[in-house]
Amino acid sequence: MRIGVLCSGGDSPGMNACVRAVVRSAVLAGHEVVGFRRGYAGVLDGELYLSVAGEQQMTLSTVADIVDHGGTILHSSRCEEFRSAEGLKRAAAHLRELDVEALVPIGGDGTLRGAVELADHWDGRIVGCPGTIDNDLLGTDYTIGFHTAVDTAVDAVDKLRDTAESHERLFLVEVMGRHSGFIALYTALATGAEVACLPETSTDPAAIAGRLQRVQQRGRKSVIVVVAEGDELGNADVLIEKLNEVGCPFEKRTVRLGHIQRGGSPVPADRILGSRLGELAVRSILGGATGVMAGVVNHGDVLTPLVETFAGHHPVPQDLIDLLERLAG
Repeated sequence: MRIGVLCSGGDSPGMNACVRAVVRSAVLAGHEVVGFRRGYAGVLDGELYLSVAGEQQMTLSTVADIVDHGGTILHSSRCEEFRSAEGLKRAAAHLRELDVEALVPIGGDGTLRGAVELADHWDGRIVGCPGTIDNDLLGTDYTIGFHTAVDTAVDAVDKLRDTAESHERLFLVEVMGRHSGFIALYTALATGAEVACLPETSTDPAAIAGRLQRVQQRGRKSVIVVVAEGDELGNADVLIEKLNEVGCPFEKRTVRLGHIQRGGSPVPADRILGSRLGELAVRSILGGATGVMAGVVNHGDVLTPLVETFAGHHPVPQDLIDLLERLAG
């Protein structure tokens, strides 16, 4: 069997570990693997990853020593043309021309939506892997890249805490998460932040200002507020304006971490998760599965229909929200 693999949408640390697992598990089982460059754009253009020797097939040596590398050796993109009926038909035609019988797309909800639409035009097997720092897909406890993004954010906030203490300031730190508060919540808990503003919860500037007033009265000289970029009230810039309006007692600064959260060497948890899910995807394809995403739930391997992975919102744990509230006083 010839299996194709691609990375699509925003890159996430651990994608390379997943690609490596796909290649190694397939090749060692006697099958071929080709990699598409730049995600679905590469499928549309028939653009395959080539080794240093110019080989189209990915081999064991192709993926040697990439497990610790951030980004993706296959490169990634967002492809608008792929969303059209003509684009999907062209992609399906290229897959048939290249004799690709199965596909492992690695990415977030947009990637998996694209896989569902592709299945209407192509009869090959598709098993996706959840590669996104947002941790917003159903069907897996964690997505590839989430733990590294949190680690990066925590390191940044730890450094900001030093300068916040030195200048007795409040720092509003904006992290990624347009629709999901996972990164913000985990970062806030890990750094001892006083407040986390999430898309899933109501943000009340007056209540926050009141809490910070009490924090100041207890003698605290610095404050960290972690804000998800998709908070229902707005981003960090909007929140700082609202806090100024209600008389927040601290001098304030905003810091937007941005795309730095996507980069860097993946932490062990993401290397292991990427490896586990890449191998599960290939094993599932060889077992006849299609139209599903490989995931890990309660430490066990699971396959979830692709349409269910983005059908609803992956809720942030209420017990962790409550824990942050209790610890913040």
